Amino acid sequence: MSKHGHGATPVISSTGLFTPSDTISNEELVASFNAYADRYNAANPAAEPLTHSSVEFVEKASGIKSRHVMDKRAIVDPDIMEPRYAERPNEQISLMAEIGVAACRDALERAGRDIEDVDAVLCAASNMQRAYPAMAVEIQHELGMQRGFGFDINVACSSATFGIQTAADYIRSGNARSVLVVNPEITSGHLNWRDRDSHFIFGDVATAILVEAKELAPAQHWEILGTRLKTQFSNNIRNNFGFLNRAHGQGAVDQSGPRNDKLFVQEGRKVFKEVVPMVGQMILEHAESLGLSGSDLRRLWLHQANTGMNRLIAQKVLGHEACEDESPTVLDTYANTSSAGSIIAFHKHNEDLTAGDVGLICSFGAGYSAGSVFVRKVA
Repeated sequence: MSKHGHGATPVISSTGLFTPSDTISNEELVASFNAYADRYNAANPAAEPLTHSSVEFVEKASGIKSRHVMDKRAIVDPDIMEPRYAERPNEQISLMAEIGVAACRDALERAGRDIEDVDAVLCAASNMQRAYPAMAVEIQHELGMQRGFGFDINVACSSATFGIQTAADYIRSGNARSVLVVNPEITSGHLNWRDRDSHFIFGDVATAILVEAKELAPAQHWEILGTRLKTQFSNNIRNNFGFLNRAHGQGAVDQSGPRNDKLFVQEGRKVFKEVVPMVGQMILEHAESLGLSGSDLRRLWLHQANTGMNRLIAQKVLGHEACEDESPTVLDTYANTSSAGSIIAFHKHNEDLTAGDVGLICSFGAGYSAGSVFVRKVA
């Protein structure tokens, strides 16, 4: 199979999903946090007391009702309140690669594709387990892919759409004919479970997207009509954990646990105010460049971070309040899964569409970063 020369039309042949078996309900999460707050307040009478969380507060702020995680036991233990995983020897597959492989295998099976047909693996996610070797190369190896290449992409919550455009560009240029984009997200590792304003936000999952040349694709697939990416620097969502931390002379951890800025931190109200208009405008301009309007869109598969954000963005794009059929939600049971959110929504809510239906996969988040992928169902 030639990798170079003539380009082809890129399509989405299939998607894959790995969902952890552990779930944490809001009731369990709030009980854990409140127990921790009571202990903290009792031990620190001179400090400003921590306020209790509540199920009502969490659901009003986010729309989230539960989340899947790789390790529930330690997270809900008020003495630990962070995931605990046994450190694996270098000879064993890493945890992040393991769930990525599961999602890839699901996508390959759904497309009836053999790994020998795949030319590249792009691991596109927010939180990489290590700096190197690349997670993508480990996933490639574990899948048994003897040739081709892999590399990692990190554009936070927009990593999957950036990965889709990258894969589509390889196919358009003739540098590949079949590309796996995989999004393993163990976001529970960087969440501050002791922070009332954010302890409910994230969940763990892995998704995969098989992007291929149209002539390779199964009869039922999604033509990629157009992709667009945007970045604009902002400190309003940030995580300072990295390999240079030890150069500061303090490390990333003190006696009480990880320092807060080495975990996920955000200015939620600022993010809401700035990202909603940026993304709405980007989608409308991208649609217009493709000769599309809101009325042409059968469904929006939006990033799953906040129901309020999605409602406003969908309304700007469609020109009316979107119903669940037009803009499906998985946030309520998966929580925010960073780059994987829009892909879960697409994976779970696309089979009922018919040939010719047009939809939009859209992500947005830290960076700021945003990506839009317009697709049309074939057969």
